[in-house]
Amino acid sequence: MRRCAIVKSRGLSKRWLEGDVHQPSAFRSDDAEALELIGLRPLAQLVAVADGLPVATPVPMFVRGDSLVGHLARPNQIWRHQGPALAIFTGPQAYISPRLYENKTVDGKVVPTWNYTTVQVHGRLVAHDDTRWTHQLVSELTERFEAVYPEPWAVSDAPDEFIRTLVRGIVGIELVDLQIVGKLKLSQNRPEVDQQRVAAALTSGSAEERAVGRTMSGNVGIVR
Repeated sequence: MRRCAIVKSRGLSKRWLEGDVHQPSAFRSDDAEALELIGLRPLAQLVAVADGLPVATPVPMFVRGDSLVGHLARPNQIWRHQGPALAIFTGPQAYISPRLYENKTVDGKVVPTWNYTTVQVHGRLVAHDDTRWTHQLVSELTERFEAVYPEPWAVSDAPDEFIRTLVRGIVGIELVDLQIVGKLKLSQNRPEVDQQRVAAALTSGSAEERAVGRTMSGNVGIVR
């Protein structure tokens, strides 16, 4: 039987599912970590069902109240397939070589793995083919991502007719009745010394590897 726990944070109600996703307890993400990943890596792979088959598209989404919202180009047919859907957010990821494990020189019983962070958001896809709803959405989306700049651009900076024309070319989407599962696979199933060795090695790698290393450093020794 599938078990879930209800938690609330920042106005977002979520059911954490156990059984839908392979998720050893050591890798389970908590509420704050899942929301943080969605905020930092907002480009989701949105998967819907069309004629019994999965269809997918990348789309930036963000949490608004109890739902995830975004928009698609009108020709993108996924918005027409309302119903069960899945949004997958992926954080930093990196290959982990067994040469980094202490046990390699002891008995050789080590193998490679892959470290990553991810959040899966199950829900029901709802389309908003409404220019007022979509205009409000793009204004919020712009404010959110322009906030980091000293002189942020605003939708109101562009000519009204230009914006109205563009808004007619997109459709708002919303994922409701959310069920969220977060996973941090960061070598937590290895001894602390291995976690430390892997995190240290990744600090001299690519930008993606360094990001994994930083995340690992903040999780070494944490029991979930």
